[in-house]
Amino acid sequence: MFNPKRSKLMKNIPLLRPNAILIIFISALIVMISSYQAFTQEYKIKTIVIDAGHGGKDGTTRGEYSTEKDVALKTALNLGAAIEASLKDVKVIYTRTEDVFIPLYERITIANNAKADLFISIHCNDLEPRRSTVITGYKKVKGKRVAIKKTVYRKNTSTRGTETFVSGIGRVNEQDEAIKRENASIFLEENYKENYEGFDPNNPENFIILSLMKNTFRTQSLKLAKLVQDEYVSAGRVNRGVQEKSLAVLARAGMPAILTEIGFMSNPEEENYMNSADGQKEITDCLLKAIEIYKKSIEG
Repeated sequence: MFNPKRSKLMKNIPLLRPNAILIIFISALIVMISSYQAFTQEYKIKTIVIDAGHGGKDGTTRGEYSTEKDVALKTALNLGAAIEASLKDVKVIYTRTEDVFIPLYERITIANNAKADLFISIHCNDLEPRRSTVITGYKKVKGKRVAIKKTVYRKNTSTRGTETFVSGIGRVNEQDEAIKRENASIFLEENYKENYEGFDPNNPENFIILSLMKNTFRTQSLKLAKLVQDEYVSAGRVNRGVQEKSLAVLARAGMPAILTEIGFMSNPEEENYMNSADGQKEITDCLLKAIEIYKKSIEG
Protein backbone atom coordinates (compact mmCIF):
# COMPACT_ATOMS: atom_id res chain seq x y z
CA MET A 1 0.00 0.00 0.00
CA PHE A 2 1.31 3.48 -0.86
CA ASN A 3 2.45 5.34 2.23
CA PRO A 4 2.83 9.12 1.60
CA LYS A 5 4.88 9.63 4.76
CA ARG A 6 7.34 6.87 3.79
CA SER A 7 7.56 8.26 0.25
CA LYS A 8 8.36 11.74 1.53
CA LEU A 9 11.01 10.32 3.87
CA MET A 10 12.71 8.43 1.03
CA LYS A 11 12.84 11.58 -1.07
CA ASN A 12 14.78 13.27 1.72
CA ILE A 13 17.48 10.57 1.79
CA PRO A 14 20.37 11.77 -0.41
CA LEU A 15 21.68 9.29 -2.96
CA LEU A 16 25.38 8.53 -2.80
CA ARG A 17 27.27 9.78 -5.83
CA PRO A 18 29.61 7.35 -7.61
CA ASN A 19 32.62 9.25 -6.24
CA ALA A 20 31.34 8.88 -2.70
CA ILE A 21 30.83 5.14 -3.19
CA LEU A 22 34.36 4.85 -4.57
CA ILE A 23 35.76 6.70 -1.57
CA ILE A 24 33.95 4.35 0.84
CA PHE A 25 35.29 1.36 -1.07
CA ILE A 26 38.86 2.71 -1.05
CA SER A 27 38.54 3.48 2.67
CA ALA A 28 37.52 -0.08 3.48
CA LEU A 29 40.29 -1.45 1.28
CA ILE A 30 42.95 0.68 2.98
CA VAL A 31 41.82 -0.48 6.42
CA MET A 32 41.83 -4.12 5.31
CA ILE A 33 45.27 -3.93 3.69
CA SER A 34 46.79 -2.06 6.64
CA SER A 35 45.41 -4.58 9.12
CA TYR A 36 46.61 -7.50 7.02
CA GLN A 37 50.13 -6.13 6.65
CA ALA A 38 50.38 -5.41 10.36
CA PHE A 39 49.76 -9.08 11.18
CA THR A 40 51.65 -10.75 8.33
CA GLN A 41 55.01 -8.95 8.27
CA GLU A 42 57.53 -7.74 10.80
CA TYR A 43 57.98 -4.00 10.52
CA LYS A 44 61.54 -2.72 10.16
CA ILE A 45 62.99 0.74 9.54
CA LYS A 46 64.98 0.03 6.38
CA THR A 47 64.83 3.27 4.39
CA ILE A 48 64.78 6.88 5.56
CA VAL A 49 64.31 9.80 3.19
CA ILE A 50 65.85 13.08 4.34
CA ASP A 51 64.51 16.24 2.75
CA ALA A 52 66.54 19.46 2.88
CA GLY A 53 63.89 22.16 2.74
CA HIS A 54 63.69 24.66 -0.13
CA GLY A 55 66.61 25.04 -2.57
CA GLY A 56 67.43 26.80 -5.83
CA LYS A 57 64.96 29.55 -6.68
CA ASP A 58 62.97 28.64 -3.57
CA GLY A 59 65.40 30.13 -1.08
CA THR A 60 64.54 33.65 -0.04
CA THR A 61 64.48 33.06 3.73
CA ARG A 62 67.74 34.28 5.19
CA GLY A 63 69.37 35.54 8.36
CA GLU A 64 72.11 38.13 8.63
CA TYR A 65 74.61 36.13 6.58
CA SER A 66 73.16 32.71 5.67
CA THR A 67 70.10 31.22 3.99
CA GLU A 68 67.64 28.62 5.20
CA LYS A 69 68.17 26.44 2.13
CA ASP A 70 71.93 26.18 2.80
CA VAL A 71 71.58 25.48 6.52
CA ALA A 72 68.87 22.88 5.86
CA LEU A 73 71.07 21.14 3.27
CA LYS A 74 74.09 21.10 5.57
CA THR A 75 71.96 19.59 8.36
CA ALA A 76 70.38 17.02 6.06
CA LEU A 77 73.74 15.79 4.79
CA ASN A 78 75.16 15.64 8.32
CA LEU A 79 72.13 13.70 9.54
CA GLY A 80 72.33 11.26 6.64
CA ALA A 81 76.00 10.60 7.35
CA ALA A 82 75.26 10.07 11.06
CA ILE A 83 72.46 7.59 10.27
CA GLU A 84 74.68 5.63 7.90
CA ALA A 85 77.43 5.48 10.52
CA SER A 86 75.17 4.49 13.41
CA LEU A 87 72.43 2.42 11.75
CA LYS A 88 74.21 0.14 9.30
CA ASP A 89 71.00 -1.61 8.25
CA VAL A 90 69.27 1.62 7.17
CA LYS A 91 69.44 3.08 3.67
CA VAL A 92 69.45 6.89 3.42
CA ILE A 93 67.95 8.71 0.44
CA TYR A 94 68.15 12.48 -0.03
CA THR A 95 65.63 14.58 -1.93
CA ARG A 96 68.51 16.90 -2.84
CA THR A 97 72.25 17.01 -2.21
CA GLU A 98 72.95 20.39 -3.77
CA ASP A 99 71.34 23.81 -4.20
CA VAL A 100 68.60 22.89 -6.66
CA PHE A 101 64.86 23.49 -6.79
CA ILE A 102 62.80 20.34 -6.13
CA PRO A 103 58.99 20.71 -6.31
CA LEU A 104 57.21 19.75 -3.10
CA TYR A 105 55.21 16.96 -4.72
CA GLU A 106 58.41 15.39 -6.11
CA ARG A 107 59.98 15.28 -2.66
CA ILE A 108 57.30 13.06 -1.18
CA THR A 109 57.08 11.09 -4.44
CA ILE A 110 60.75 10.15 -3.97
CA ALA A 111 59.86 8.73 -0.56
CA ASN A 112 56.74 6.93 -1.78
CA ASN A 113 58.55 5.37 -4.76
CA ALA A 114 61.37 4.20 -2.49
CA LYS A 115 58.79 2.69 -0.11
CA ALA A 116 60.52 4.62 2.64
CA ASP A 117 59.78 3.90 6.28
CA LEU A 118 60.39 7.48 7.46
CA PHE A 119 60.36 10.92 5.83
CA ILE A 120 62.11 13.78 7.63
CA SER A 121 62.01 17.29 6.20
CA ILE A 122 64.47 19.80 7.68
CA HIS A 123 63.76 23.53 7.76
CA CYS A 124 64.72 26.72 9.58
CA ASN A 125 62.10 29.02 11.04
CA ASP A 126 61.59 32.72 10.39
CA LEU A 127 59.30 35.54 11.42
CA GLU A 128 57.57 37.91 9.05
CA PRO A 129 58.72 41.55 9.49
CA ARG A 130 56.33 43.68 11.52
CA ARG A 131 55.24 47.04 10.22
CA SER A 132 55.67 50.03 12.46
CA THR A 133 55.72 53.79 12.14
CA VAL A 134 58.66 55.89 13.29
CA ILE A 135 59.14 59.65 13.50
CA THR A 136 62.13 60.78 11.46
CA GLY A 137 61.82 64.50 12.10
CA TYR A 138 59.50 67.48 12.20
CA LYS A 139 58.40 70.20 9.85
CA LYS A 140 56.29 73.31 10.10
CA VAL A 141 52.97 73.35 8.31
CA LYS A 142 51.01 76.58 8.51
CA GLY A 143 52.99 77.57 11.57
CA LYS A 144 52.43 74.25 13.33
CA ARG A 145 55.04 71.64 14.16
CA VAL A 146 54.12 68.38 12.38
CA ALA A 147 55.90 65.04 12.75
CA ILE A 148 57.41 63.41 9.66
CA LYS A 149 56.50 59.73 9.80
CA LYS A 150 57.97 56.75 7.98
CA THR A 151 56.77 53.16 7.76
CA VAL A 152 59.49 50.61 8.53
CA TYR A 153 59.56 46.80 8.65
CA ARG A 154 61.45 45.10 11.45
CA LYS A 155 61.93 41.45 12.30
CA ASN A 156 61.52 40.08 15.79
CA THR A 157 65.04 38.87 16.55
CA SER A 158 64.34 37.49 20.03
CA THR A 159 62.01 34.58 19.21
CA ARG A 160 63.83 31.26 19.39
CA GLY A 161 63.26 27.53 19.67
CA THR A 162 62.35 24.40 17.78
CA GLU A 163 59.07 22.92 16.64
CA THR A 164 58.10 19.83 14.68
CA PHE A 165 55.08 19.37 12.44
CA VAL A 166 53.10 16.38 11.26
CA SER A 167 50.52 16.46 8.51
CA GLY A 168 47.10 17.71 9.50
CA ILE A 169 43.95 18.82 7.75
CA GLY A 170 43.28 22.54 7.88
CA ARG A 171 41.41 25.04 5.76
CA VAL A 172 43.63 27.02 3.45
CA ASN A 173 42.39 30.36 4.75
CA GLU A 174 43.18 29.29 8.32
CA GLN A 175 46.87 28.63 7.75
CA ASP A 176 49.23 30.77 9.80
CA GLU A 177 52.07 32.74 8.25
CA ALA A 178 54.72 30.08 8.95
CA ILE A 179 52.73 27.39 7.13
CA LYS A 180 51.91 29.69 4.22
CA ARG A 181 55.65 30.30 3.89
CA GLU A 182 56.44 26.57 3.79
CA ASN A 183 53.70 25.94 1.22
CA ALA A 184 54.56 29.01 -0.87
CA SER A 185 57.00 27.20 -3.15
CA ILE A 186 54.05 25.41 -4.75
CA PHE A 187 53.51 28.53 -6.82
CA LEU A 188 57.09 28.43 -8.14
CA GLU A 189 56.32 25.14 -9.85
CA GLU A 190 55.11 24.74 -13.40
CA ASN A 191 51.64 23.18 -13.66
CA TYR A 192 51.27 23.44 -9.89
CA LYS A 193 47.48 23.14 -10.12
CA GLU A 194 47.79 19.75 -11.77
CA ASN A 195 50.50 18.64 -9.36
CA TYR A 196 48.40 19.45 -6.29
CA GLU A 197 44.99 18.50 -7.55
CA GLY A 198 43.74 16.58 -4.56
CA PHE A 199 45.63 18.64 -1.98
CA ASP A 200 42.91 21.29 -1.60
CA PRO A 201 41.36 20.55 1.82
CA ASN A 202 38.33 22.68 0.94
CA ASN A 203 37.15 19.99 -1.49
CA PRO A 204 35.00 17.55 0.57
CA GLU A 205 36.05 14.43 -1.33
CA ASN A 206 39.73 15.36 -1.25
CA PHE A 207 39.34 16.14 2.44
CA ILE A 208 38.20 12.56 3.09
CA ILE A 209 40.99 11.00 1.04
CA LEU A 210 43.70 13.11 2.68
CA SER A 211 42.22 12.38 6.11
CA LEU A 212 42.51 8.65 5.46
CA MET A 213 46.13 8.95 4.40
CA LYS A 214 47.02 11.07 7.41
CA ASN A 215 45.19 8.92 9.94
CA THR A 216 47.01 5.81 8.70
CA PHE A 217 50.37 7.17 9.88
CA ARG A 218 49.25 9.89 12.30
CA THR A 219 50.13 8.05 15.51
CA GLN A 220 53.60 7.06 14.30
CA SER A 221 54.31 10.56 12.97
CA LEU A 222 53.28 12.15 16.25
CA LYS A 223 55.42 9.68 18.17
CA LEU A 224 58.53 10.48 16.12
CA ALA A 225 57.84 14.23 16.30
CA LYS A 226 57.57 14.10 20.10
CA LEU A 227 60.82 12.13 20.36
CA VAL A 228 62.55 14.78 18.25
CA GLN A 229 61.24 17.60 20.45
CA ASP A 230 62.20 15.70 23.60
CA GLU A 231 65.79 15.45 22.35
CA TYR A 232 65.88 19.15 21.52
CA VAL A 233 64.70 19.93 25.05
CA SER A 234 67.35 17.62 26.55
CA ALA A 235 69.95 19.66 24.67
CA GLY A 236 68.60 22.87 26.23
CA ARG A 237 66.62 24.16 23.27
CA VAL A 238 63.37 26.10 23.67
CA ASN A 239 60.42 23.78 23.02
CA ARG A 240 57.72 25.22 20.73
CA GLY A 241 55.99 21.85 20.61
CA VAL A 242 54.55 19.38 18.12
CA GLN A 243 51.80 20.62 15.83
CA GLU A 244 49.52 19.20 13.15
CA LYS A 245 49.44 21.49 10.12
CA SER A 246 48.35 21.39 6.49
CA LEU A 247 51.77 21.10 4.85
CA ALA A 248 51.98 20.27 1.16
CA VAL A 249 55.29 18.41 1.44
CA LEU A 250 53.74 15.94 3.93
CA ALA A 251 50.24 15.74 2.45
CA ARG A 252 50.66 12.54 0.44
CA ALA A 253 53.21 10.73 2.56
CA GLY A 254 52.78 6.97 2.52
CA MET A 255 54.81 6.60 5.71
CA PRO A 256 55.35 8.37 9.06
CA ALA A 257 56.54 11.86 8.11
CA ILE A 258 57.63 14.97 9.98
CA LEU A 259 58.88 18.47 9.22
CA THR A 260 61.22 19.88 11.86
CA GLU A 261 62.14 23.54 12.28
CA ILE A 262 65.63 23.47 13.83
CA GLY A 263 65.83 27.15 14.82
CA PHE A 264 65.09 30.74 13.80
CA MET A 265 67.05 32.43 11.02
CA SER A 266 65.63 35.72 12.31
CA ASN A 267 67.42 35.25 15.64
CA PRO A 268 71.16 36.09 15.29
CA GLU A 269 72.17 33.74 18.12
CA GLU A 270 70.28 30.82 16.63
CA GLU A 271 71.61 31.59 13.15
CA ASN A 272 75.15 31.39 14.57
CA TYR A 273 74.27 28.18 16.42
CA MET A 274 72.82 26.48 13.32
CA ASN A 275 75.87 27.41 11.25
CA SER A 276 78.46 26.39 13.83
CA ALA A 277 80.13 22.97 13.94
CA ASP A 278 78.97 22.43 17.54
CA GLY A 279 75.41 23.47 16.73
CA GLN A 280 75.28 21.21 13.70
CA LYS A 281 76.55 18.27 15.73
CA GLU A 282 74.04 18.88 18.50
CA ILE A 283 71.10 19.16 16.09
CA THR A 284 72.23 16.05 14.22
CA ASP A 285 72.69 14.11 17.48
CA CYS A 286 69.18 15.08 18.60
CA LEU A 287 67.59 13.88 15.37
CA LEU A 288 69.66 10.69 15.28
CA LYS A 289 68.84 9.82 18.90
CA ALA A 290 65.11 10.33 18.23
CA ILE A 291 65.29 8.07 15.17
CA GLU A 292 67.19 5.39 17.11
CA ILE A 293 64.65 5.42 19.95
CA TYR A 294 61.75 5.34 17.48
CA LYS A 295 63.33 2.47 15.51
CA LYS A 296 63.95 0.43 18.63
CA SER A 297 60.41 0.95 19.94
CA ILE A 298 58.83 0.02 16.61
CA GLU A 299 60.98 -3.00 15.88
CA GLY A 300 61.00 -4.20 19.47
